[in-house]
Amino acid sequence: MKKYIKFLISMVSMILLTTSCSDSFLDEKVLDAFAPQSLNDKLGFEAAAIGLHNTFSTMYTTDGDQTFLGMWVLGTDEVWAPSGRSNGMARPYFDYSQLTPTDAAASKVWTSLYKLINNANIIIKSSESGNTVGMTQEELDAFNGEARFFRAYSYNMLATLYGGVPLITDPISDAKTDFVRATLVDVNTVIEQDLLFAISKLPNINSLVHKGRIHKAVANQLLAEVYLRLNKPDLAEDQCDAIIKSEDFRLVTSRFGVRANKSGDAFSDMFILGNQRRSQGNKEVIWVLEQENPTDVPGGSTGNPQQRRVWVGAYYDLPGMTVADTIGGRGIGRIRLNNWVLYDLYKGNDMRNSKFNIHRKHYFNNTDAKYSTVYGKPIPYGQDATFKLADNSQLKIFASDTIYKYAPYTLKWGQLDSRDIFGYGMRKDFIIMRLGETYLLRAEARFKQTNLLGAAADINVLRNRANATNVSSSDITLNFILDERARELIGEENRRMTLVRTGTLVQRATNLTGTAPLAGGAIETTNGLQSFHTLLPIPQSEINLNKDAVLEQNQGYNN
Repeated sequence: MKKYIKFLISMVSMILLTTSCSDSFLDEKVLDAFAPQSLNDKLGFEAAAIGLHNTFSTMYTTDGDQTFLGMWVLGTDEVWAPSGRSNGMARPYFDYSQLTPTDAAASKVWTSLYKLINNANIIIKSSESGNTVGMTQEELDAFNGEARFFRAYSYNMLATLYGGVPLITDPISDAKTDFVRATLVDVNTVIEQDLLFAISKLPNINSLVHKGRIHKAVANQLLAEVYLRLNKPDLAEDQCDAIIKSEDFRLVTSRFGVRANKSGDAFSDMFILGNQRRSQGNKEVIWVLEQENPTDVPGGSTGNPQQRRVWVGAYYDLPGMTVADTIGGRGIGRIRLNNWVLYDLYKGNDMRNSKFNIHRKHYFNNTDAKYSTVYGKPIPYGQDATFKLADNSQLKIFASDTIYKYAPYTLKWGQLDSRDIFGYGMRKDFIIMRLGETYLLRAEARFKQTNLLGAAADINVLRNRANATNVSSSDITLNFILDERARELIGEENRRMTLVRTGTLVQRATNLTGTAPLAGGAIETTNGLQSFHTLLPIPQSEINLNKDAVLEQNQGYNN
């Protein structure tokens, strides 16, 4: 939607919110309030809604600690933590012995989500106040539904990762130091009610004016995930059916977009910059967080996204190599796909494992004369090697470089702007929900209802697209479905959320992560993992500030 000057408007929204959208915005106002108490016209609601998207986007684009993103995949079943590349906020998520109540990443998630909740509460309360002017009930309901979606999204994440949490359904307008944890049942009730309301009031995707905004199918997909967590698979299947049977979305099964005439495949086309939006021909996407390159659109991103630097290998860091768009741009290799993913997960000619999706083999690509003797030659993987260069010097490759420099990696986050080779921030859209996952959620729902034929049929829809061998009902287990999610969604889904939701974090992380990929390098990426680590610690800073009530810590973190 070209951001519709999104972040410029979000700056304006801050002004509008602090003036309560009054026409007499130059009048003196009280400046010590925590938040505006109400919105009263469409301009104010629009600015506040854009502010929600801005707050949400900031969670994806934060660069305060480049390792923060590692918490969603490290210490699960998919990736390694290369030595020296995954410290900072990521460390406690592969060395669980260091996961304590003072953990910075857990605190950052908690704070970000409650900020989103409070902003959503302002819109919800205002839309139901009866004090608005010049707005129809349909318009008020749509803003209410969008805000309730974000509140439900936040509480679902909190409930999954922390359990029962303080339940806040009104804007915080004064200092409050007596929060208590609501029961998980009460939190789940609010989530369900919010999403049902959102589904009933949000527009269909084809009715959206600005395509990046929240629509009915986004709420359907989130509610399906919620119902699976609540062990209500029949209701989860209904939500998936609403999306699939609407025919508003379809799987990408043929080449399209900006590289359609170049080497590639249909699956990889979805993740290429310029192909990720519905308006760009990607009809599989349900929810896309659109980002613009700040070089072209000032304020086009809320931060400097680190996904490419986290996921793409640090191949540029070795002689004979230079940054290239076709191999992902400049990555740092803060995580590394583990051996289970690289050698056991994919079978046959699965398209999702093609060289256009997982880059496995490097070739010397530096065109400087010095490297002319090695240019175009394959780089040995997992072994030491020495090459003679044109100036008679030697280029040495070490097996240890396999860990993060020449390690295989997903290209879903690959991106290079030739004007910014260093590439501190990634300039790419975020596909948050797509139809491929809808089929996987429905397969899980059908499995839980012992409809193994139906579950296999859903999985085979994706496997057919990927040219992978079909499966039968006898193949369907929860672990198989989780394997298929990894095949389809690696690099996209929040893997920690998925494994916690399904109660499989400890089992899968322990069984599939194992030890380091190189002999003698016994790096254990699930060190100290215990069952209580399934839930994150309640931030100690929140407990300390909550002086007038007891905000209980999760079990296991008080010792």
